[in-house]
Amino acid sequence: MVEKRKLEESPAKPKVDPNAKLANKYLREKSSIPIKEIQDKKLKGKLRKTEKKAKEAAYKAAQAELLLTQDAGYLEQEGMERTWKFSQKELKNAVDVNTSRKMFDLKLPEFGPYALNYTRNGKYMIIGGRKGHVATFDWQEGKLGCELHLGETVKDVAWLQNETLFAVAQKKYTYIYDQSGMELHVLKDHIEANKLDFLPYHYLLVSVGNAGYLKYQDVSTGTLVAEHRTKLGKCDVLAQNPYNAVMHLGHSNGTVTLWSPSMSSPLVKILCHKGPVQALAIDNSGKYMATAGLDGQLKLWDIRTYKELNAYFTTSPASSLKFSAKGLLAVGSGPRLTIWKDSYKMKQTEPYMTHLFPGSSIQDLEFCPYEDILGCGHASGSGEPNFDTFEANPYQTVKQRQESEVHSLLDKIQPEMITLDPTFLGKVDRAPAEANHPGETFVPRKRARGKSSSQRRYLRKQGNVVDQKRIDLKEKLEKQKKEREIERKKQKGEYTEPKRTALDRFN
Repeated sequence: MVEKRKLEESPAKPKVDPNAKLANKYLREKSSIPIKEIQDKKLKGKLRKTEKKAKEAAYKAAQAELLLTQDAGYLEQEGMERTWKFSQKELKNAVDVNTSRKMFDLKLPEFGPYALNYTRNGKYMIIGGRKGHVATFDWQEGKLGCELHLGETVKDVAWLQNETLFAVAQKKYTYIYDQSGMELHVLKDHIEANKLDFLPYHYLLVSVGNAGYLKYQDVSTGTLVAEHRTKLGKCDVLAQNPYNAVMHLGHSNGTVTLWSPSMSSPLVKILCHKGPVQALAIDNSGKYMATAGLDGQLKLWDIRTYKELNAYFTTSPASSLKFSAKGLLAVGSGPRLTIWKDSYKMKQTEPYMTHLFPGSSIQDLEFCPYEDILGCGHASGSGEPNFDTFEANPYQTVKQRQESEVHSLLDKIQPEMITLDPTFLGKVDRAPAEANHPGETFVPRKRARGKSSSQRRYLRKQGNVVDQKRIDLKEKLEKQKKEREIERKKQKGEYTEPKRTALDRFN
């Protein structure tokens, strides 16, 4: 009875805020400064303020995690069911009304096959038919933006910084149009381009074509930033790494090369297939790459180590590959579309979803950002449910679009910053000097005072300047030198007067 009474009288434990618990755990792991042992009061105060700010930041980060309540949805099977057996018709009947409205089919066989592209916020779509038909529209609302019949071959289309401008790779040149369909620019440097891509943080339009040249065009200034000769012939496989903006090219000899505008040779060259590379895709994290070749193989690569992870055989050579925001891989091979889940984590025995386009061939695939939509004439896929409105806002107004365009121009990154490791800025080499220069000891050099003063640097620079005053001074010194030489010879009696001529009176 006594123990029971003690238990009843014991006070209840106070509730612990889970955010504060996470913050304290973060600080215990990250902070290793024994502040109590520091004698300097000023330093101790600074460290305490830093610790307080770190605690507040960790607390707010834990709060932000609670705000992202949306989870990515996937198909779940029960019992003997298989996800790849679900048809699009069954999915349309099972999902909500808003999602079912986003599933549509455009039948335009007389102008195909089509290339397509979405804006960064996923609201607008552009399609380009091989026979010259180009159209832009708000696909969610079903509103047509503009429609063009160019009357010549269209190889690829790409949006630029937003829905107001788009580029079209036509038969010979690449053209830029505005949202009303008016032709603004003709990029005559981009001749016979087969593939286009746009780097949003650098404002660079990238193209590669039949001539085998990779070209970077700055659309904010209109200048051609770089033009690299790949020396590997015609190329029509192009993809950008969203992590470091390095461009990946697939070539006919089975290799994949990595390029940046500041280097005239490839950063990395990987032999991926025994035949020509047909398609290429890189996931959003920039760590994994998928390649498909004419040898009928689909391979997954780890870009950090350049090693092959998994390999699959396709019924026919894949013509298009695309990664979704959540890591699903869409593969288009002939009339068959297959979607693979966790393809780079482990070897999969069966696809996640399949769909068949009877009597047609898949030309291009594109996942719509922030939506469970895969653009290929039909719909499926997996989008990121928690989007950042500062990055790309699907619900932005005209005013917000103008403001975001101005801010993105002010924050534009220079092409020279495109490297394999984009985090090199701010890094400090913490290795000791002995590791960088083995066998060498540092001996400080004693310098005289004023040796490198600004006046001396100015005088050294002036030594390379040639002006009339300097020439006159040089002639005067030469004349004085000759007079001294004559005076010296006269004193020794060795001087003889030179013979004078009729022309000497003009001197």
